[in-house]
Amino acid sequence: MKNFIFIIILLGVVLAVAYLFNSKPTPESTQTVQHGQTDHSIGQRTKEDDCVITGPYQDKACTPGAVFPDVTAEQICVRGYSKSVRHVPAAEKREVYEDYGITHHGRGEYEVDHLISLELGGSNDIANLWPEAAEPRPGFHEKDKVENYLHAQVCSGRIALKEAQWEIANEWLAVYKSMDHQDTMSDDEGSP
Repeated sequence: MKNFIFIIILLGVVLAVAYLFNSKPTPESTQTVQHGQTDHSIGQRTKEDDCVITGPYQDKACTPGAVFPDVTAEQICVRGYSKSVRHVPAAEKREVYEDYGITHHGRGEYEVDHLISLELGGSNDIANLWPEAAEPRPGFHEKDKVENYLHAQVCSGRIALKEAQWEIANEWLAVYKSMDHQDTMSDDEGSP
């Protein structure tokens, strides 16, 4: 009988942990990030269709970015963190393409990208996903380098996590242009 109760309790704990890692952000995950003297909201999706990609940028009304509400720099800096929270079902990827009006595409032409990467505390919520093109450059390969760079900056204490989240959501191209393009790989590199 004791073994049965132990198994039931253990199963409950496992299910609770799985739910926490796979749940989508709730409205309380909307965050205001201080950047300079201006507040910037992350997580308020105001449009769900007719989304338009503008050069290397997402439609901010469709994909403003979203983060896991309680994620910390300490958590994201643990090797394997991104893999432990990655969960974008095929149906959600199809919805992202549909929202952006992409009805067909070749292999490697796009990737459904986390605007705020998982390695920076971004979530799997559709407000954080968009079909990022590989070409023309800069495209998703270059943004991956920015994600890795900002992850390294957060984990070394050079930049606050919330600042890195704002930069990747709003100014990733400016960060890319300012980077030394050497040594930008992180332990958690990978596409969504």
